[in-house]
Amino acid sequence: MLTVKDGNFYLNDQPFQILSGGIHYFRTVPEHWVDRLLKLKALGLNTVETYIPWNFHEPKKGEFNFSGLADIEQFITLAKSLDLYVIVRPSPYICAEWEMGGLPAWLLKDKEIVLRSSQPTFLQHVEAYFDVLLPKFKKHLYQHGGPIIAMQIENEYGAYGNDLDYLNFFKDQYKKHGLDTFLFTSDGPVYMEQGSLPGVTTTLNFGSRVDEAFGKLEEFKPNSPKMVTEFWIGWFDHWNGKHHTRDDEDAAEVFRDLMEVGSSVNFYMFHGGTNFGFMNGANHYDIYYPTITSYDYDALLTENGEITEKYKAVKKVLSHYIDVPEDYKSEITTHAYGHVELTESVSLFDTLHDISKKVDYITPLSMEELDQPYGYTLYRTKVNRQGELTFNSDAIHDRSYVYINGKYVLTTYKNDQEKELTLNFPKEDNVLEILVENMGRANYGEHLLDEKGIVKNLWLGEQYWFNWEMYLIETESLPNDFTAKDNRFPKFYRGHFNVESLHDTFVDLEGFSKGNVFINGFNLGRYWNTAGPQKTLYLPGPLLEKGNNEIIVLELEETDRNTIQLVDQPNVTAKLE
Repeated sequence: MLTVKDGNFYLNDQPFQILSGGIHYFRTVPEHWVDRLLKLKALGLNTVETYIPWNFHEPKKGEFNFSGLADIEQFITLAKSLDLYVIVRPSPYICAEWEMGGLPAWLLKDKEIVLRSSQPTFLQHVEAYFDVLLPKFKKHLYQHGGPIIAMQIENEYGAYGNDLDYLNFFKDQYKKHGLDTFLFTSDGPVYMEQGSLPGVTTTLNFGSRVDEAFGKLEEFKPNSPKMVTEFWIGWFDHWNGKHHTRDDEDAAEVFRDLMEVGSSVNFYMFHGGTNFGFMNGANHYDIYYPTITSYDYDALLTENGEITEKYKAVKKVLSHYIDVPEDYKSEITTHAYGHVELTESVSLFDTLHDISKKVDYITPLSMEELDQPYGYTLYRTKVNRQGELTFNSDAIHDRSYVYINGKYVLTTYKNDQEKELTLNFPKEDNVLEILVENMGRANYGEHLLDEKGIVKNLWLGEQYWFNWEMYLIETESLPNDFTAKDNRFPKFYRGHFNVESLHDTFVDLEGFSKGNVFINGFNLGRYWNTAGPQKTLYLPGPLLEKGNNEIIVLELEETDRNTIQLVDQPNVTAKLE
Protein backbone atom coordinates (compact mmCIF):
# COMPACT_ATOMS: atom_id res chain seq x y z
CA MET A 1 0.00 0.00 0.00
CA LEU A 2 0.97 3.68 -0.22
CA THR A 3 3.34 4.78 2.54
CA VAL A 4 5.64 7.69 3.37
CA LYS A 5 9.34 7.30 4.19
CA ASP A 6 11.95 10.03 4.46
CA GLY A 7 9.54 12.59 3.01
CA ASN A 8 8.69 10.56 -0.08
CA PHE A 9 5.83 8.35 -1.23
CA TYR A 10 6.36 4.62 -1.66
CA LEU A 11 4.07 2.04 -3.24
CA ASN A 12 5.00 -1.58 -2.55
CA ASP A 13 8.17 -0.22 -0.97
CA GLN A 14 9.20 1.40 -4.26
CA PRO A 15 9.48 5.19 -4.74
CA PHE A 16 6.24 6.45 -6.27
CA GLN A 17 5.20 9.82 -7.68
CA ILE A 18 1.47 10.40 -7.82
CA LEU A 19 0.59 11.96 -11.17
CA SER A 20 -3.15 12.41 -10.99
CA GLY A 21 -6.06 14.21 -12.59
CA GLY A 22 -9.44 15.12 -11.17
CA ILE A 23 -12.54 13.74 -12.89
CA HIS A 24 -15.92 13.97 -11.17
CA TYR A 25 -17.92 10.96 -12.29
CA PHE A 26 -21.14 12.75 -11.33
CA ARG A 27 -20.40 15.57 -13.80
CA THR A 28 -19.84 13.27 -16.81
CA VAL A 29 -22.29 10.77 -18.30
CA PRO A 30 -21.17 7.16 -17.67
CA GLU A 31 -20.89 6.41 -21.37
CA HIS A 32 -18.03 8.94 -21.52
CA TRP A 33 -16.10 7.77 -18.45
CA VAL A 34 -13.76 5.48 -20.40
CA ASP A 35 -13.03 8.20 -22.95
CA ARG A 36 -12.02 10.68 -20.23
CA LEU A 37 -9.94 8.08 -18.37
CA LEU A 38 -8.10 7.05 -21.52
CA LYS A 39 -7.24 10.68 -22.22
CA LEU A 40 -5.97 10.99 -18.66
CA LYS A 41 -3.78 7.93 -19.11
CA ALA A 42 -2.54 9.15 -22.51
CA LEU A 43 -1.30 12.33 -20.86
CA GLY A 44 1.04 10.20 -18.77
CA LEU A 45 -0.88 10.27 -15.51
CA ASN A 46 -1.13 7.18 -13.31
CA THR A 47 -4.01 8.12 -11.00
CA VAL A 48 -7.51 9.56 -11.14
CA GLU A 49 -8.97 11.54 -8.24
CA THR A 50 -12.63 12.15 -7.49
CA TYR A 51 -14.86 13.71 -4.90
CA ILE A 52 -17.99 11.91 -3.67
CA PRO A 53 -21.04 14.17 -3.18
CA TRP A 54 -23.29 13.10 -0.31
CA ASN A 55 -26.36 14.89 -1.67
CA PHE A 56 -26.06 12.98 -4.95
CA HIS A 57 -26.03 9.61 -3.19
CA GLU A 58 -28.58 10.31 -0.44
CA PRO A 59 -30.93 12.90 -1.99
CA LYS A 60 -33.54 12.16 0.67
CA LYS A 61 -32.82 10.92 4.16
CA GLY A 62 -32.44 7.14 4.04
CA GLU A 63 -32.95 6.93 0.25
CA PHE A 64 -29.72 6.05 -1.57
CA ASN A 65 -28.69 6.25 -5.21
CA PHE A 66 -25.65 4.48 -6.66
CA SER A 67 -26.72 3.99 -10.27
CA GLY A 68 -26.14 5.85 -13.53
CA LEU A 69 -24.20 9.05 -12.91
CA ALA A 70 -23.95 7.97 -9.25
CA ASP A 71 -22.33 4.57 -9.90
CA ILE A 72 -19.06 5.26 -8.13
CA GLU A 73 -18.07 1.60 -7.99
CA GLN A 74 -18.34 1.26 -11.76
CA PHE A 75 -16.15 4.33 -12.17
CA ILE A 76 -13.53 2.82 -9.85
CA THR A 77 -13.75 -0.52 -11.70
CA LEU A 78 -13.18 1.19 -15.05
CA ALA A 79 -10.13 2.98 -13.67
CA LYS A 80 -8.77 -0.36 -12.45
CA SER A 81 -9.34 -1.96 -15.87
CA LEU A 82 -7.17 0.79 -17.40
CA ASP A 83 -4.38 0.25 -14.84
CA LEU A 84 -5.04 3.57 -13.13
CA TYR A 85 -4.86 4.17 -9.40
CA VAL A 86 -7.69 6.03 -7.63
CA ILE A 87 -7.75 8.69 -4.92
CA VAL A 88 -11.15 8.95 -3.22
CA ARG A 89 -12.30 12.09 -1.43
CA PRO A 90 -15.58 11.19 0.29
CA SER A 91 -18.16 13.49 1.76
CA PRO A 92 -19.60 14.85 3.90
CA TYR A 93 -18.23 18.12 2.48
CA ILE A 94 -16.50 18.47 -0.89
CA CYS A 95 -16.86 22.16 -1.87
CA ALA A 96 -16.27 21.58 -5.63
CA GLU A 97 -18.61 24.45 -6.60
CA TRP A 98 -21.33 21.82 -6.06
CA GLU A 99 -24.72 22.43 -4.43
CA MET A 100 -24.12 23.07 -0.69
CA GLY A 101 -20.64 21.61 -1.10
CA GLY A 102 -22.16 18.13 -1.33
CA LEU A 103 -24.08 18.37 1.93
CA PRO A 104 -27.74 17.34 1.52
CA ALA A 105 -30.29 20.12 1.85
CA TRP A 106 -32.43 17.99 4.16
CA LEU A 107 -29.88 18.58 6.91
CA LEU A 108 -31.16 22.15 7.17
CA LYS A 109 -34.58 21.00 8.29
CA ASP A 110 -33.03 20.54 11.74
CA LYS A 111 -32.61 24.10 13.05
CA GLU A 112 -30.19 22.98 15.77
CA ILE A 113 -27.72 21.19 13.52
CA VAL A 114 -24.12 22.42 13.39
CA LEU A 115 -22.63 21.57 10.02
CA ARG A 116 -19.04 20.31 9.72
CA SER A 117 -18.63 19.83 13.44
CA SER A 118 -18.66 17.11 16.09
CA GLN A 119 -22.18 18.10 17.11
CA PRO A 120 -23.88 14.71 17.76
CA THR A 121 -26.86 15.17 15.42
CA PHE A 122 -24.65 16.02 12.46
CA LEU A 123 -22.31 13.11 13.16
CA GLN A 124 -25.27 10.72 13.45
CA HIS A 125 -26.37 11.67 9.93
CA VAL A 126 -22.83 11.32 8.57
CA GLU A 127 -22.33 7.95 10.25
CA ALA A 128 -25.63 6.59 8.91
CA TYR A 129 -24.54 7.61 5.41
CA PHE A 130 -21.04 6.24 5.86
CA ASP A 131 -22.52 2.91 7.01
CA VAL A 132 -23.86 2.60 3.46
CA LEU A 133 -21.07 4.32 1.51
CA LEU A 134 -17.79 3.24 3.06
CA PRO A 135 -18.25 -0.57 2.86
CA LYS A 136 -18.40 -0.18 -0.93
CA PHE A 137 -14.73 0.83 -0.99
CA LYS A 138 -13.17 -1.99 1.00
CA LYS A 139 -12.86 -4.44 -1.89
CA HIS A 140 -11.49 -1.65 -4.08
CA LEU A 141 -8.53 -0.88 -1.81
CA TYR A 142 -5.10 -1.49 -3.31
CA GLN A 143 -4.16 -4.19 -0.80
CA HIS A 144 -7.32 -6.10 -1.77
CA GLY A 145 -6.53 -6.00 -5.46
CA GLY A 146 -8.32 -2.73 -6.20
CA PRO A 147 -7.02 0.65 -7.40
CA ILE A 148 -7.70 2.89 -4.36
CA ILE A 149 -4.40 4.03 -2.89
CA ALA A 150 -5.54 6.95 -0.69
CA MET A 151 -8.59 8.56 0.92
CA GLN A 152 -9.05 12.09 2.20
CA ILE A 153 -10.23 13.22 5.63
CA GLU A 154 -12.89 15.93 5.18
CA ASN A 155 -11.90 18.69 2.74
CA GLU A 156 -10.09 21.98 3.26
CA TYR A 157 -11.31 22.01 6.83
CA GLY A 158 -8.69 24.53 7.91
CA ALA A 159 -10.55 27.17 5.89
CA TYR A 160 -13.73 26.49 7.88
CA GLY A 161 -13.23 25.39 11.48
CA ASN A 162 -10.96 23.99 14.17
CA ASP A 163 -12.90 21.03 15.58
CA LEU A 164 -10.27 18.30 15.82
CA ASP A 165 -12.79 15.90 17.35
CA TYR A 166 -14.68 16.18 14.08
CA LEU A 167 -11.59 15.35 12.00
CA ASN A 168 -10.69 12.42 14.25
CA PHE A 169 -14.24 11.11 13.75
CA PHE A 170 -13.31 10.29 10.14
CA LYS A 171 -10.27 8.28 11.18
CA ASP A 172 -12.57 6.28 13.45
CA GLN A 173 -15.10 5.77 10.65
CA TYR A 174 -12.48 4.46 8.23
CA LYS A 175 -11.19 2.11 10.92
CA LYS A 176 -14.73 0.95 11.74
CA HIS A 177 -15.27 -0.11 8.12
CA GLY A 178 -11.87 -1.74 7.70
CA LEU A 179 -10.53 0.92 5.34
CA ASP A 180 -6.88 0.50 6.20
CA THR A 181 -5.48 2.81 3.54
CA PHE A 182 -3.35 5.91 3.24
CA LEU A 183 -5.13 8.94 4.74
CA PHE A 184 -4.45 12.61 4.07
CA THR A 185 -5.86 16.11 4.55
CA SER A 186 -5.66 18.95 2.03
CA ASP A 187 -5.74 22.70 2.60
CA GLY A 188 -4.40 25.94 1.25
CA PRO A 189 -0.96 26.75 2.70
CA VAL A 190 -2.32 29.45 5.05
CA TYR A 191 -5.02 27.13 6.45
CA MET A 192 -3.21 23.80 6.76
CA GLU A 193 -2.49 24.02 10.51
CA GLN A 194 -6.18 24.09 11.50
CA GLY A 195 -7.11 21.38 8.99
CA SER A 196 -4.38 18.84 9.78
CA LEU A 197 -4.13 15.92 12.18
CA PRO A 198 -1.16 14.32 13.91
CA GLY A 199 -0.11 11.14 12.15
CA VAL A 200 -2.00 12.07 8.96
CA THR A 201 -0.18 13.40 5.90
CA THR A 202 -0.85 17.06 5.14
CA THR A 203 -1.16 17.97 1.45
CA LEU A 204 -1.65 21.37 -0.15
CA ASN A 205 -3.97 23.07 -2.62
CA PHE A 206 -2.60 25.93 -4.72
CA GLY A 207 -1.98 27.14 -8.25
CA SER A 208 1.36 28.96 -8.13
CA ARG A 209 4.38 29.96 -5.97
CA VAL A 210 5.61 26.41 -5.50
CA ASP A 211 8.64 27.14 -3.31
CA GLU A 212 6.65 29.42 -1.01
CA ALA A 213 3.89 26.85 -0.51
CA PHE A 214 6.18 23.93 0.20
CA GLY A 215 8.33 26.14 2.40
CA LYS A 216 5.31 26.69 4.66
CA LEU A 217 4.61 22.95 4.66
CA GLU A 218 8.19 22.22 5.71
CA GLU A 219 7.91 24.75 8.55
CA PHE A 220 4.65 23.18 9.75
CA LYS A 221 5.45 19.49 9.24
CA PRO A 222 9.14 18.94 8.51
CA ASN A 223 10.04 16.15 6.11
CA SER A 224 6.50 15.88 4.73
CA PRO A 225 6.04 14.48 1.21
CA LYS A 226 5.37 17.14 -1.38
CA MET A 227 1.84 16.69 -2.72
CA VAL A 228 -0.50 19.18 -4.41
CA THR A 229 -3.94 17.63 -4.08
CA GLU A 230 -5.47 20.51 -6.03
CA PHE A 231 -3.16 22.11 -8.57
CA TRP A 232 -5.49 24.80 -9.84
CA ILE A 233 -4.86 25.14 -13.57
CA GLY A 234 -8.06 27.09 -14.29
CA TRP A 235 -11.08 28.44 -12.47
CA PHE A 236 -14.87 28.29 -12.44
CA ASP A 237 -17.37 30.88 -13.64
CA HIS A 238 -20.41 32.47 -12.02
CA TRP A 239 -23.50 33.96 -13.60
CA ASN A 240 -23.21 37.63 -14.52
CA GLY A 241 -19.42 37.32 -14.66
CA LYS A 242 -16.87 36.66 -17.37
CA HIS A 243 -15.33 33.40 -18.49
CA HIS A 244 -12.12 32.69 -16.57
CA THR A 245 -9.07 31.26 -18.27
CA ARG A 246 -5.47 30.65 -17.31
CA ASP A 247 -2.67 30.96 -19.81
CA ASP A 248 -1.61 27.53 -21.08
CA GLU A 249 2.11 28.13 -20.82
CA ASP A 250 1.80 29.70 -17.37
CA ALA A 251 0.05 26.59 -16.03
CA ALA A 252 2.60 24.35 -17.73
CA GLU A 253 5.54 26.31 -16.28
CA VAL A 254 4.22 25.98 -12.73
CA PHE A 255 3.76 22.27 -13.39
CA ARG A 256 7.42 22.19 -14.47
CA ASP A 257 8.33 23.78 -11.13
CA LEU A 258 6.42 21.03 -9.33
CA MET A 259 8.19 18.32 -11.31
CA GLU A 260 11.59 19.92 -10.58
CA VAL A 261 11.04 19.57 -6.84
CA GLY A 262 9.71 16.03 -7.21
CA SER A 263 6.19 16.87 -6.08
CA SER A 264 3.22 14.58 -6.54
CA VAL A 265 0.41 16.38 -8.35
CA ASN A 266 -3.33 16.17 -8.87
CA PHE A 267 -4.62 18.46 -11.63
CA TYR A 268 -7.76 20.26 -10.53
CA MET A 269 -9.43 19.84 -12.87
CA PHE A 270 -8.21 17.39 -15.48
CA HIS A 271 -11.79 17.30 -16.75
CA GLY A 272 -14.45 19.47 -15.16
CA GLY A 273 -17.70 18.38 -16.81
CA THR A 274 -21.16 19.79 -16.19
CA ASN A 275 -23.39 20.83 -13.28
CA PHE A 276 -26.43 19.00 -14.63
CA GLY A 277 -29.86 19.72 -13.20
CA PHE A 278 -29.90 22.03 -10.19
CA MET A 279 -26.58 20.89 -8.74
CA ASN A 280 -24.44 23.99 -9.22
CA GLY A 281 -23.19 25.59 -6.05
CA ALA A 282 -22.52 29.23 -5.22
CA ASN A 283 -20.01 31.39 -3.44
CA HIS A 284 -21.20 34.08 -1.07
CA TYR A 285 -18.72 36.77 -0.11
CA ASP A 286 -19.67 40.44 -0.53
CA ILE A 287 -22.63 39.23 -2.59
CA TYR A 288 -24.03 35.93 -3.83
CA TYR A 289 -22.23 34.33 -6.81
CA PRO A 290 -24.11 31.30 -8.23
CA THR A 291 -21.96 29.00 -10.37
CA ILE A 292 -22.91 28.44 -14.00
CA THR A 293 -23.99 25.10 -15.45
CA SER A 294 -20.73 24.46 -17.26
CA TYR A 295 -17.85 23.27 -15.10
CA ASP A 296 -15.39 23.57 -17.96
CA TYR A 297 -12.92 25.15 -15.49
CA ASP A 298 -10.52 25.91 -18.36
CA ALA A 299 -9.22 22.42 -17.56
CA LEU A 300 -6.99 20.08 -19.58
CA LEU A 301 -10.10 18.71 -21.29
CA THR A 302 -13.04 20.89 -22.30
CA GLU A 303 -16.51 20.42 -20.88
CA ASN A 304 -17.28 18.00 -23.71
CA GLY A 305 -13.96 16.19 -23.30
CA GLU A 306 -11.82 17.63 -26.08
CA ILE A 307 -8.05 17.85 -25.65
CA THR A 308 -6.89 21.45 -25.16
CA GLU A 309 -3.69 23.35 -25.92
CA LYS A 310 -3.13 23.35 -22.15
CA TYR A 311 -3.24 19.53 -22.19
CA LYS A 312 -0.60 19.53 -24.94
CA ALA A 313 1.59 22.02 -23.05
CA VAL A 314 1.45 19.92 -19.88
CA LYS A 315 2.22 16.74 -21.79
CA LYS A 316 5.25 18.39 -23.38
CA VAL A 317 6.56 19.30 -19.91
CA LEU A 318 5.86 15.82 -18.56
CA SER A 319 7.72 14.23 -21.48
CA HIS A 320 10.98 15.62 -20.08
CA TYR A 321 10.53 13.56 -16.90
CA ILE A 322 8.82 10.33 -17.94
CA ASP A 323 8.07 8.37 -21.07
CA VAL A 324 4.62 9.64 -22.03
CA PRO A 325 2.21 7.41 -24.01
CA GLU A 326 0.95 7.98 -27.51
CA ASP A 327 -2.03 10.32 -27.85
CA TYR A 328 -5.46 8.72 -27.55
CA LYS A 329 -7.70 9.15 -30.57
CA SER A 330 -11.26 9.64 -29.38
CA GLU A 331 -14.23 8.52 -31.44
CA ILE A 332 -16.57 11.00 -29.73
CA THR A 333 -17.55 13.87 -32.02
CA THR A 334 -19.81 16.91 -31.92
CA HIS A 335 -22.54 17.59 -34.44
CA ALA A 336 -24.77 20.49 -35.42
CA TYR A 337 -28.26 19.04 -35.70
CA GLY A 338 -29.67 22.43 -36.68
CA HIS A 339 -32.92 24.15 -35.82
CA VAL A 340 -35.56 22.58 -33.62
CA GLU A 341 -39.03 24.08 -33.72
CA LEU A 342 -40.82 24.31 -30.39
CA THR A 343 -44.34 23.66 -31.57
CA GLU A 344 -46.14 23.67 -28.20
CA SER A 345 -46.13 25.92 -25.15
CA VAL A 346 -48.00 26.15 -21.89
CA SER A 347 -47.79 28.35 -18.80
CA LEU A 348 -46.38 26.81 -15.65
CA PHE A 349 -49.52 28.03 -13.90
CA ASP A 350 -51.63 25.77 -16.12
CA THR A 351 -49.56 22.72 -15.21
CA LEU A 352 -49.29 23.01 -11.42
CA HIS A 353 -51.66 20.08 -10.86
CA ASP A 354 -49.35 17.81 -12.93
CA ILE A 355 -45.87 18.91 -11.91
CA SER A 356 -46.12 20.00 -8.27
CA LYS A 357 -47.15 18.96 -4.80
CA LYS A 358 -49.37 21.37 -2.83
CA VAL A 359 -48.81 22.16 0.85
CA ASP A 360 -50.96 24.46 3.01
CA TYR A 361 -49.61 26.13 6.12
CA ILE A 362 -50.27 29.16 8.28
CA THR A 363 -46.97 30.79 7.24
CA PRO A 364 -44.70 30.37 4.23
CA LEU A 365 -42.20 27.57 4.78
CA SER A 366 -38.65 27.42 3.46
CA MET A 367 -37.87 24.88 0.77
CA GLU A 368 -35.97 22.83 3.35
CA GLU A 369 -39.00 22.75 5.66
CA LEU A 370 -41.06 21.63 2.66
CA ASP A 371 -38.64 18.79 1.81
CA GLN A 372 -38.10 20.56 -1.50
CA PRO A 373 -34.32 20.57 -2.02
CA TYR A 374 -34.02 22.14 -5.48
CA GLY A 375 -35.88 23.90 -8.24
CA TYR A 376 -38.83 26.20 -7.71
CA THR A 377 -41.59 26.83 -5.19
CA LEU A 378 -44.72 28.89 -5.77
CA TYR A 379 -46.12 30.69 -2.72
CA ARG A 380 -49.70 32.00 -2.78
CA THR A 381 -51.84 33.90 -0.27
CA LYS A 382 -54.75 36.37 -0.15
CA VAL A 383 -54.24 40.02 0.70
CA ASN A 384 -57.47 41.74 1.72
CA ARG A 385 -56.14 45.28 1.67
CA GLN A 386 -56.13 47.88 -1.10
CA GLY A 387 -53.33 50.27 -1.97
CA GLU A 388 -49.55 50.37 -1.74
CA LEU A 389 -47.93 48.01 0.76
CA THR A 390 -44.18 47.82 1.40
CA PHE A 391 -42.08 44.79 2.33
CA ASN A 392 -38.43 43.72 2.57
CA SER A 393 -37.32 41.17 -0.01
CA ASP A 394 -34.53 39.79 2.20
CA ALA A 395 -36.96 37.02 3.19
CA ILE A 396 -36.81 35.61 -0.37
CA HIS A 397 -33.90 33.34 -1.44
CA ASP A 398 -32.74 33.52 -4.19
CA ARG A 399 -34.72 34.94 -7.11
CA SER A 400 -38.46 35.46 -7.34
CA TYR A 401 -41.20 36.57 -9.70
CA VAL A 402 -44.07 38.41 -8.02
CA TYR A 403 -47.63 38.42 -9.35
CA ILE A 404 -50.73 40.25 -8.13
CA ASN A 405 -54.11 39.00 -9.30
CA GLY A 406 -52.43 36.96 -12.02
CA LYS A 407 -50.32 39.81 -13.36
CA TYR A 408 -46.52 39.90 -13.17
CA VAL A 409 -45.33 43.01 -11.29
CA LEU A 410 -41.64 42.63 -10.40
CA THR A 411 -38.59 40.40 -9.90
CA THR A 412 -36.48 40.17 -6.75
CA TYR A 413 -32.94 38.84 -6.48
CA LYS A 414 -30.72 38.06 -3.54
CA ASN A 415 -28.16 40.60 -4.78
CA ASP A 416 -30.60 43.51 -5.08
CA GLN A 417 -29.22 46.55 -3.30
CA GLU A 418 -32.69 47.95 -2.76
CA LYS A 419 -34.61 45.53 -0.54
CA GLU A 420 -37.50 47.79 0.45
CA LEU A 421 -40.15 47.26 -2.22
CA THR A 422 -43.69 48.50 -2.71
CA LEU A 423 -46.53 46.44 -4.13
CA ASN A 424 -49.77 47.99 -5.33
CA PHE A 425 -52.89 45.96 -4.57
CA PRO A 426 -55.72 47.32 -6.75
CA LYS A 427 -58.66 45.52 -5.12
CA GLU A 428 -60.06 44.97 -1.67
CA ASP A 429 -59.36 41.25 -2.08
CA ASN A 430 -56.20 40.25 -3.95
CA VAL A 431 -54.15 37.15 -4.71
CA LEU A 432 -50.40 37.45 -4.15
CA GLU A 433 -48.16 34.86 -5.84
CA ILE A 434 -44.38 34.60 -5.48
CA LEU A 435 -42.48 32.03 -7.58
CA VAL A 436 -39.07 31.46 -5.97
CA GLU A 437 -36.02 29.87 -7.60
CA ASN A 438 -33.24 28.23 -5.62
CA MET A 439 -30.21 29.17 -7.73
CA GLY A 440 -27.74 27.01 -5.81
CA ARG A 441 -26.71 26.84 -2.17
CA ALA A 442 -23.38 28.23 -1.04
CA ASN A 443 -20.60 25.63 -1.22
CA TYR A 444 -17.84 27.46 0.63
CA GLY A 445 -17.27 29.66 3.65
CA GLU A 446 -19.54 31.06 6.31
CA HIS A 447 -22.87 30.75 4.46
CA LEU A 448 -23.21 26.96 4.17
CA LEU A 449 -26.43 27.20 6.14
CA ASP A 450 -28.16 28.64 3.10
CA GLU A 451 -31.94 28.27 3.27
CA LYS A 452 -34.01 28.75 0.13
CA GLY A 453 -37.53 29.85 -0.72
CA ILE A 454 -39.35 32.28 1.57
CA VAL A 455 -37.43 31.77 4.80
CA LYS A 456 -39.66 33.87 7.07
CA ASN A 457 -43.12 35.34 6.88
CA LEU A 458 -43.45 38.55 4.91
CA TRP A 459 -43.96 41.73 6.91
CA LEU A 460 -46.12 43.32 4.23
CA GLY A 461 -47.82 46.64 4.86
CA GLU A 462 -46.73 46.50 8.51
CA GLN A 463 -48.48 43.22 9.21
CA TYR A 464 -48.01 39.50 8.66
CA TRP A 465 -50.17 37.59 6.20
CA PHE A 466 -51.25 34.10 7.14
CA ASN A 467 -52.65 31.02 5.37
CA TRP A 468 -50.36 30.19 2.46
CA GLU A 469 -50.55 27.68 -0.36
CA MET A 470 -47.19 26.32 -1.53
CA TYR A 471 -46.56 24.38 -4.74
CA LEU A 472 -43.34 22.35 -4.82
CA ILE A 473 -41.92 22.31 -8.36
CA GLU A 474 -38.72 20.29 -8.74
CA THR A 475 -39.44 19.36 -12.39
CA GLU A 476 -38.94 15.66 -11.80
CA SER A 477 -42.26 15.52 -13.60
CA LEU A 478 -42.71 17.51 -16.79
CA PRO A 479 -46.04 18.52 -18.30
CA ASN A 480 -47.83 16.24 -20.74
CA ASP A 481 -50.81 18.49 -21.36
CA PHE A 482 -49.85 21.57 -23.38
CA THR A 483 -53.36 23.01 -23.45
CA ALA A 484 -52.72 26.71 -22.84
CA LYS A 485 -55.10 28.92 -20.86
CA ASP A 486 -52.88 31.21 -18.83
CA ASN A 487 -50.46 33.31 -20.90
CA ARG A 488 -48.03 34.14 -18.09
CA PHE A 489 -44.38 33.23 -17.89
CA PRO A 490 -42.83 30.92 -16.84
CA LYS A 491 -43.72 28.78 -19.85
CA PHE A 492 -42.78 25.31 -20.99
CA TYR A 493 -41.92 25.00 -24.69
CA ARG A 494 -41.81 21.57 -26.31
CA GLY A 495 -40.37 20.36 -29.58
CA HIS A 496 -39.27 17.11 -31.21
CA PHE A 497 -36.45 16.23 -33.55
CA ASN A 498 -35.09 13.08 -35.17
CA VAL A 499 -31.48 11.92 -35.28
CA GLU A 500 -29.89 9.03 -37.14
CA SER A 501 -26.63 8.92 -35.17
CA LEU A 502 -25.74 10.03 -31.66
CA HIS A 503 -23.21 12.82 -31.20
CA ASP A 504 -22.48 15.44 -28.60
CA THR A 505 -24.08 18.79 -29.35
CA PHE A 506 -24.83 22.15 -27.72
CA VAL A 507 -28.21 23.81 -27.19
CA ASP A 508 -28.13 27.41 -28.42
CA LEU A 509 -30.92 29.39 -26.75
CA GLU A 510 -30.45 32.74 -28.44
CA GLY A 511 -33.53 34.87 -27.83
CA PHE A 512 -34.43 33.09 -24.58
CA SER A 513 -33.75 34.69 -21.19
CA LYS A 514 -33.48 32.30 -18.24
CA GLY A 515 -34.57 28.80 -17.36
CA ASN A 516 -33.79 25.10 -17.78
CA VAL A 517 -33.58 22.65 -20.68
CA PHE A 518 -34.71 19.01 -20.58
CA ILE A 519 -33.75 16.40 -23.17
CA ASN A 520 -35.84 13.22 -23.08
CA GLY A 521 -36.72 14.10 -19.48
CA PHE A 522 -33.10 14.71 -18.37
CA ASN A 523 -32.40 18.14 -16.86
CA LEU A 524 -29.35 19.54 -18.69
CA GLY A 525 -29.14 22.49 -16.30
CA ARG A 526 -29.78 26.21 -16.15
CA TYR A 527 -29.29 28.87 -18.78
CA TRP A 528 -29.27 32.61 -18.13
CA ASN A 529 -28.55 34.32 -21.42
CA THR A 530 -29.23 37.83 -20.13
CA ALA A 531 -26.49 37.37 -17.53
CA GLY A 532 -23.88 35.12 -19.19
CA PRO A 533 -21.11 34.18 -19.62
CA GLN A 534 -22.50 30.80 -20.72
CA LYS A 535 -24.69 31.01 -23.81
CA THR A 536 -25.10 27.32 -24.73
CA LEU A 537 -25.78 24.12 -22.80
CA TYR A 538 -23.76 20.97 -23.40
CA LEU A 539 -25.88 18.00 -24.51
CA PRO A 540 -23.93 14.70 -24.36
CA GLY A 541 -24.73 12.36 -27.23
CA PRO A 542 -25.67 9.40 -24.98
CA LEU A 543 -28.68 11.39 -23.76
CA LEU A 544 -30.11 11.31 -27.28
CA GLU A 545 -32.02 8.43 -28.81
CA LYS A 546 -31.92 7.24 -32.39
CA GLY A 547 -35.14 8.42 -33.94
CA ASN A 548 -37.44 10.80 -32.10
CA ASN A 549 -36.23 13.04 -29.26
CA GLU A 550 -38.17 15.41 -27.03
CA ILE A 551 -36.74 18.73 -25.86
CA ILE A 552 -38.50 20.97 -23.34
CA VAL A 553 -37.42 24.49 -22.45
CA LEU A 554 -38.69 26.07 -19.24
CA GLU A 555 -38.42 29.81 -19.87
CA LEU A 556 -38.88 31.78 -16.66
CA GLU A 557 -38.92 35.35 -17.90
CA GLU A 558 -39.61 36.14 -21.55
CA THR A 559 -38.99 35.18 -25.14
CA ASP A 560 -40.57 35.78 -28.52
CA ARG A 561 -38.85 32.76 -30.08
CA ASN A 562 -40.21 29.33 -30.86
CA THR A 563 -37.02 27.75 -32.21
CA ILE A 564 -33.66 26.75 -30.77
CA GLN A 565 -30.52 25.43 -32.43
CA LEU A 566 -28.32 22.41 -31.77
CA VAL A 567 -24.81 23.51 -32.69
CA ASP A 568 -21.40 21.82 -32.67
CA GLN A 569 -19.46 24.38 -30.59
CA PRO A 570 -20.09 26.04 -27.20
CA ASN A 571 -20.57 29.78 -26.86
CA VAL A 572 -19.36 31.90 -23.96
CA THR A 573 -18.86 35.66 -23.64
CA ALA A 574 -15.49 37.38 -23.57
CA LYS A 575 -12.71 35.74 -21.60
CA LEU A 576 -11.36 37.09 -18.34
CA GLU A 577 -7.59 36.71 -18.37
